[in-house]
Amino acid sequence: MKELVISIRRARSEDAAALSAVFDAAWREAYLGVIPGVALERMMARRGPRWWLSTVSRGRPLVVLDIAETVAGYVSYGRCRDRSLPAEGEIDELYLAPEYQGLGFGSRLFKAVRNDMHDRGIRRIAVWCLAENVRARGFYERLGGKVVAETTDRIAHVDLRKVAYLFR
Repeated sequence: MKELVISIRRARSEDAAALSAVFDAAWREAYLGVIPGVALERMMARRGPRWWLSTVSRGRPLVVLDIAETVAGYVSYGRCRDRSLPAEGEIDELYLAPEYQGLGFGSRLFKAVRNDMHDRGIRRIAVWCLAENVRARGFYERLGGKVVAETTDRIAHVDLRKVAYLFR
């Protein structure tokens, strides 16, 4: 019988192509029809394997969900970059490839990162989310997040509302 190994581990430089693929698939699934098409394509094009290789080597934590030696998702996190939020930590991005969504892996990733931050003395964590991303909003609300701020980003002449969730 073959053993299926699922782990959450620090991203490595050899994950760059897989991270790019997860990012591309997750963003297409989440933002197609929300972010204007040309702008979405440009944003995704900037995040190729070279960009991810550079990101992996930076100091901000980046972990991957590894399922049978396949990168199925990732989380980028660290100290909160937005001083207006009542949080010490921030989850910058949490994405899963669409075929791994809805199976509990996102919750596992979130909890692992939350535990890591808690171990570092970070108790309050913020996450920004596009208001139109109903699936992500439901995910963060089920995990106990409370909306504490709203703002708007202008992308390709379209105002996109964002909400910040706080986790204590």
